[in-house]
Amino acid sequence: MITNNSNIIIPFSKPLRRGVTDRQIKFRCFLQNTMLDVLKSRGWLEVTDQNDDWDFYWVDVGSMKELFDQGYFEEHMRINHFRNHYELTRKDLMVKNLKRFKRQYDREQNKLESLKWDFFPTTFVLPSEYHMFVEEFKRKPGTIWIMKPAGRAQGKGIFLFIDLKDITDWKKGENKNTEKLNDPSKDPPEIYVVQRYLSNPYLIGGKKFDMRIYVLVTTFNPLKAYLYREGFARLSGTRFSLNSIGDTYVHITNNAIQKQAPNYDPDKGAKWSIQNLRQYLIAKHGLEEVETMFRLMDDIFIKSLQSVQKTIINDKHCFELYGYDILLDSELKPWLIEINASPALTASSQEDYELKFRLLDDTLTIVDMENRLTGKEKRVGGFDLIWNDGPVIVEDCNTEQSRLNSFLGCYNDREEQLKKLYRQILLNRKSQKIEQN
Repeated sequence: MITNNSNIIIPFSKPLRRGVTDRQIKFRCFLQNTMLDVLKSRGWLEVTDQNDDWDFYWVDVGSMKELFDQGYFEEHMRINHFRNHYELTRKDLMVKNLKRFKRQYDREQNKLESLKWDFFPTTFVLPSEYHMFVEEFKRKPGTIWIMKPAGRAQGKGIFLFIDLKDITDWKKGENKNTEKLNDPSKDPPEIYVVQRYLSNPYLIGGKKFDMRIYVLVTTFNPLKAYLYREGFARLSGTRFSLNSIGDTYVHITNNAIQKQAPNYDPDKGAKWSIQNLRQYLIAKHGLEEVETMFRLMDDIFIKSLQSVQKTIINDKHCFELYGYDILLDSELKPWLIEINASPALTASSQEDYELKFRLLDDTLTIVDMENRLTGKEKRVGGFDLIWNDGPVIVEDCNTEQSRLNSFLGCYNDREEQLKKLYRQILLNRKSQKIEQN
């Protein structure tokens, strides 16, 4: 049984001057899970009537267009998505933007720098790039490919194949839809992405896994991004084998798929914390190799955001909490699988609930409806500022060398950090009052 963790310390729930007025902050929320618990824990007031005013709205992506079409947002209002967030979170558009920015990077930078863009598998968008895919398929016979519907989530519609005839029926169906595009009564063909399947994943106990990492963006112009210290690895419940490419429980680690497996048991290690994964990898491969791996992941986060920096419609009322899915191969090389605009916030266990509670509470602290922060903080709770119109650099206490302000998988002493930050805010305000007098 998952319980509302009332013993989680939230220093920022203490009253200070509010950002709107002295009144209680009003919120709307379409979720009935951890998110709602966090909002209420801060002392904010939930409004449910469509005609009621609100200050903060955690809205689903399906309601975004209607919300923006309503027009004017008051200065203080905040919502949790940018208008065209899908440029990064829809699989086909993510690939299009990454490829476009990589081409631009190739023209402007040297070849060594352009190699840093080798972090997403060879990918084609179907049906528009079907012939290009066929040419690549013929050049590399025996390669395993994976098909994914561009607009679906939770592992739905994904399958692996090794022979073109395996997608013949799919192609026939798509061609029929294409012929009927001019018929308004017919649905347009569903867009898929087809990727080279990473057939050499890093295995733990013989099982494949991927990582869910959280990145918070508060503005794209200029780009300002925070990386959360916590996350988790999602392990398959079935041992990995290329002899069973039709078994989704072997190859797709998404929890929505895994919990349907006959042998699913969340208490047997379906998830590992990123901190535990980091320690495991250091024990097996040494600190230097693992640090290199995490720095490559930092590159993925930053370059993917840069690829849409000029495409996303920036709006001071918006922020976005992205859920990155990263896969490690057997050489400890990280690969970007996809980016989620609505990462799952419903907890699968008490530990998962507590992680997501901390994550969401720290997100709201950075969004700062109460107008407490200066905007110059390099760390807020479990979030570390990694990009602020340029890399945020700190000195490594171990090597005495400069490095990115990234601490993914490191100890998250957020409660102490938030208390310290809260005390600093009080001191700053006392100093301001003295100066004004």
